[in-house]
Amino acid sequence: MESFALHSLSATTTFSTSLYTRNSLLHRSPGPISITKSSSTAHSLSTIRSSTQKPLLFSPFHNKNKIFTSKSRILALDQESKDSPLSKSAEKPTPSLKGAKLIPLLISVSIGLIVRFAVPKPIEVTPQAWQLLSIFLSTIAGLVLSPLPVGAWAFLGLTTSVVTRTLAFSTAFSAFTSEVIWLIVISFFFARGFVKTGLGDRIATYFVKWLGKSTLGLSYGLTLSEALIAPAMPSTTARAGGIFLPIIKSLSLSAGSKPGDTSSKKLGSYLVQSQFQCSSSSSALFLTAAAQNLLCLKLAEELGVIISSPWVSWFKAASLPALFSILATPLILYKLYPPETKDTPDAPAVAAKKLETMGPVTRNEWIMVGTMVLAVSLWVFGDALGIPSVVAAMIGLSMLLLLGVLDWDDCLIEKSAWDTLVWFAVLVGMAGQLTNLGVVTWMSSCVAKVLQSVSLSWPAAFGILQASYFLIHYLFASQTGHVGALYSAFLAMHVAAGVPGILAALALAFNTNLFGAITHYSSGQAAVYYGAGYVDLPDVFKMGFIMALINAIIWGVTGTFWWKFLGLY
Repeated sequence: MESFALHSLSATTTFSTSLYTRNSLLHRSPGPISITKSSSTAHSLSTIRSSTQKPLLFSPFHNKNKIFTSKSRILALDQESKDSPLSKSAEKPTPSLKGAKLIPLLISVSIGLIVRFAVPKPIEVTPQAWQLLSIFLSTIAGLVLSPLPVGAWAFLGLTTSVVTRTLAFSTAFSAFTSEVIWLIVISFFFARGFVKTGLGDRIATYFVKWLGKSTLGLSYGLTLSEALIAPAMPSTTARAGGIFLPIIKSLSLSAGSKPGDTSSKKLGSYLVQSQFQCSSSSSALFLTAAAQNLLCLKLAEELGVIISSPWVSWFKAASLPALFSILATPLILYKLYPPETKDTPDAPAVAAKKLETMGPVTRNEWIMVGTMVLAVSLWVFGDALGIPSVVAAMIGLSMLLLLGVLDWDDCLIEKSAWDTLVWFAVLVGMAGQLTNLGVVTWMSSCVAKVLQSVSLSWPAAFGILQASYFLIHYLFASQTGHVGALYSAFLAMHVAAGVPGILAALALAFNTNLFGAITHYSSGQAAVYYGAGYVDLPDVFKMGFIMALINAIIWGVTGTFWWKFLGLY
């Protein structure tokens, strides 16, 4: 998920990859990378890949059975002696400190207490609304500072709102029945189906076979295959960790490009950087390509900005600037961040060999194709047929379960889905109540007065607010967390400043995808790609900032004319 749901890499690759903590992301050993989970929603995709029957030629195998030297035998014997009952009885257990991190906890709680008791309450805001705002700000601070895993901290915020009688129990838990949140949860299961069946890997391999004779062609093949898969696999992180990074790593290793080494510049650095930057536009292209897209439209609806035929309307508005960005990004990076290896003549042959080894398309892959075609069709034409998007997703998941592509255990072990259900529902519920209690309206009116005092036209206010919303993401480690915290407030500010509501809602949503590639912690896929070890931290920030400016130009220029043509303003 585009959030704290940070997936580890496939077990079929040579190097084991999960996620760094935010601190460990700043340091990297020169050898193969092994990364630990950094959030409560971090979940390994390796179990999915290990269940896939077909071997992957792009994922070089090696024997993991270690041959012990005499020294290691001594260490093993010493460990056995430590594990003996006699040894254990003589040892004093060392208590491990668990629970909340003290300093982040104090800061997060202090922010809420200061707002509640030290900041004067505006006359326009009720005591209940002001108290909820303080709890909400404390919850958001905890999402940034991480005193506890995100789901646990969100639950504490929910509990506080009920214990202090700020919200009734039924009101506090009302968002757990949200259609959008359950659509996001089901999207995790669809992503698992893509990886488990190997369908996503097969599609990407075909593009490598067709376009992979040069490094630039290879990048376009991977990028276009992600754009093709995106509408039916609504998790950028799952696409990165389960499909594209394993292929990129294997291709890079076969070309002698190793992570954490000077040889990384041969091929791996460019492919990782290109795929990482293009994934943002792929996620922005379709409503169902990322979880945060659905959340944006849900929050917009609560503010009275309702988009008819949302799937089609989203695609029409995003199509021209997103496709332009997808086609331009690999070429721009090829010039700004060039690979040392320009030609990859062996890649198509390796891809053809892999497809031969995979064999014909399996029954489960065909079922996955049919289910996704049905789901996407219902998402596109659901309004005309009277079938909500979540019901279409439920039908698709039911088919996968009935036909054995997924089993219930696959759903149960998708921890990131259930974790997302909890913290998404908490954020959406609090944000909705802040709107109902008039807090968002009060904030937007204050901003509108400031903008009017300096005589800003709505296009100027639009540019300032969009840039502010984008740049604030340097403080967030989650796209969905950013949306839950700020989307409603910024959309209300846009509307108060005279910006057309649908234009503001869609532009903020598109920006939510684009800022997922500005840092190594800005999104789930960011941590996955950075964790591969091919791109140095300074290059992540440098190229992230440069591509952010380029995307601002692409989306600003093409969007101005295209959205005018579509009648959005």
